[in-house]
Amino acid sequence: MIYYTRIKIRIDLILLKIKKYARVCNNPIHVGLVSMICAMFIISGCKDGPDKVDSAYTNDSQPIKVVFETDMGNDIDDALALDMLYKYADRNMVEILAISVNKDNNYACRFIDILNTWYGYPNIPIGQVRNGISGVHKRNFAQATWEHQIDGRPTFRGVIEDYENLPNSIELYRKVLSKQPDSSVRLISVGFSTNLARLLDSKPDKYSSLSGVDLVSRKVRLLSVMAGNFNENHMKEFNVVEDISSAQKVFDEWPTQIVVSPWELGNEITYPASSIQNDFKWVVHHPVVVAYENYLPMPYNRPTWDLTSVFYAIEQNNGYFTTSGMGKITVNDKGNTSFSARANGTHQYLKINSEQAEVLKNKFIEIITTKPLKGNFKINHSSVN
Repeated sequence: MIYYTRIKIRIDLILLKIKKYARVCNNPIHVGLVSMICAMFIISGCKDGPDKVDSAYTNDSQPIKVVFETDMGNDIDDALALDMLYKYADRNMVEILAISVNKDNNYACRFIDILNTWYGYPNIPIGQVRNGISGVHKRNFAQATWEHQIDGRPTFRGVIEDYENLPNSIELYRKVLSKQPDSSVRLISVGFSTNLARLLDSKPDKYSSLSGVDLVSRKVRLLSVMAGNFNENHMKEFNVVEDISSAQKVFDEWPTQIVVSPWELGNEITYPASSIQNDFKWVVHHPVVVAYENYLPMPYNRPTWDLTSVFYAIEQNNGYFTTSGMGKITVNDKGNTSFSARANGTHQYLKINSEQAEVLKNKFIEIITTKPLKGNFKINHSSVN
């Protein structure tokens, strides 16, 4: 068996450079030649045994169990990140157990219900924060998408009839986690830490006799978080500073491994407006495109903060990132984050170089522009494939 873990990113870089060369020279390279070059690198990079990887991510394993924790509506990267999860689910790489909203806004859950329905996953349960942080107070893209109309009729709708009676996120967490095998759940958090802190504080209930900390310790394998900033300027990052006490609690008390994708990483990789404008003409109306167009005046490229946490949780490292090494992340009372190396630490944060950034950008575009395999949408037959 050939193991690709360490050389996968090299192949991606080679393909990227070959494509760039072909465009510059205006001389397309035959697919067979590209395949032969890649095969040579694969064979030359083979080893007798596998690299050290998490066995839960092998190709023959069951789908990765994921809970997505989001402040949907504050920034468009949440919508792009959720799109990626649906595409992973289409490939049977992921089972989305639940989506939990930490933004206290009436339209966040409505928008997620739209996406669940449109992408063909209407039964994914949604949990809502109660008495939480709203973040951005102005009209957001989630509301704009919900209110979008064609010929006086709503363009998009979900399947939920009563949004006021959605379960509290903590109740949903306890219900969902209690049913999962031990150490099986990847929790991806790309917003405020409110729900996570409350989950840690939760008491035994009808779903589980375990405390919140013990339930997380038993069921959650990884917490992949978009949060913080570890540059020298120690900028206070939005997800942390909006609910500092909850972020402090999570980084102080979370009982399993935490991998952080910080602000400076996602800021280096921008999703291009040209993709939004040109790559979705196959469908009559796309809710993420409508959302993107209503977030900021077009055209604009947007950093991919939340996408990086999703990508890491599913793809793991495989050379796409470098890391800080193991240690401890702390949040001070002003919302600044800091890292101290510790051999027995359970925290680490991700870093990238320019080549890794380029590969990740192209991976994001590739995943997001892939047509969903199922769903409730109308194909634009007049578009040119």
